[in-house]
This record gives sequence, structure tokens and C-alpha cells, in this order.
Amino acid sequence: MNKTFKSVAVLKSKPEKIDYLRNALLQLIEPSRKEIGCMYYILFEDKKSAGTFYMWEAFEDEKAFEFHTQTEHFKNFAGQMDELMSEPIQLVELERISEE
Repeated sequence: MNKTFKSVAVLKSKPEKIDYLRNALLQLIEPSRKEIGCMYYILFEDKKSAGTFYMWEAFEDEKAFEFHTQTEHFKNFAGQMDELMSEPIQLVELERISEE
């Protein structure tokens, strides 16, 4: 049985690049949601820590997530990370343990 891949990516902007990182992340939303296997792809910003973003994402399985990381739009974003981010992306893989 394939297991759903769910994660939260934590992305912290350089102080002078907050708007640039926000816009770059927003550019990922539409093409990522159109990928086969993408269940959701939702961007949040920490209300108390400007420039700290959380991408809440789910894919049908790990293979669909791996495909996502190889898309042109994701690779374009990845090429900007060093310029925009104050530290490396932190990917927190999640496993649901409670019922709704």
C-alpha cells in the first residue's frame, strides 16, 4: 500500500528578501497543485515572525513528492534559495496519528 507523503517545509527569509521569497513561493503554488499526485500545497507565513514561511503539502505517495522536486518550477525555485533564504530549507515529514 502506498503511503501518503505529508510534510511542512519551513523556509526562513533573509531580512531584506522577505517579499522576494514570498513571491517566489507563491509562484510555486499553481503549477505544484496541477502535478499528478499533489493533494494540497498551501503556503503560510508566521504572523509573529515575518519572513518565516511554512509550505504545508501532501502528495499521494513519496514517488509523487520526488517527482515534484524534479519539476522545472521547483528547480527554478531551488536555484534561488541561497540568495533568498537565511538558512537551508527544513522539511518536516508528518505522519497522521489521530482521527479527524
